[in-house]
Amino acid sequence: MNKLLMFVLPALLLGLPSIAFAQRNRDTAVIEKFITQQATDERGEEYESARRVASGDLNHDGVADLAVVYTIEGQDGTNNYIQYLAVFIRSRGGLVPIDHTFVGGKSNRDVDLQSIRKNVIWLRTRSHREDDPSSTPGKKGTARFVLVKRKLKEL
Repeated sequence: MNKLLMFVLPALLLGLPSIAFAQRNRDTAVIEKFITQQATDERGEEYESARRVASGDLNHDGVADLAVVYTIEGQDGTNNYIQYLAVFIRSRGGLVPIDHTFVGGKSNRDVDLQSIRKNVIWLRTRSHREDDPSSTPGKKGTARFVLVKRKLKEL
């Protein structure tokens, strides 16, 4: 029995990273499909390097879900950009998009996804003050969102 464990346990431990990698790839594919469809609908493009993802329980089931802040820019050939927050819940069938909402953008506020803590999504914000140059928001703040009945709600 001990000899069997000597061979099986290392094989299992070596396989765990590849399982995690495969899960991460499936998650990324679901997120990219969702964002690509929205960008197409808006006739814009995602600014992919600005995408941020946080993991944590959002629906009180004890399983880590995902929150994603992403930016779509160039709608209809303009120089506009809009930031969105989307949530993806983990189910038996994999990651499922649940809801998304506008959270910032040009001439509004800039947001940066920080974390998910105690079922709350935390964002760092920078909003425009009247005396700020138009391209540089200076007022620091936070925004918090929760998932209520499968809808994002700002606190």
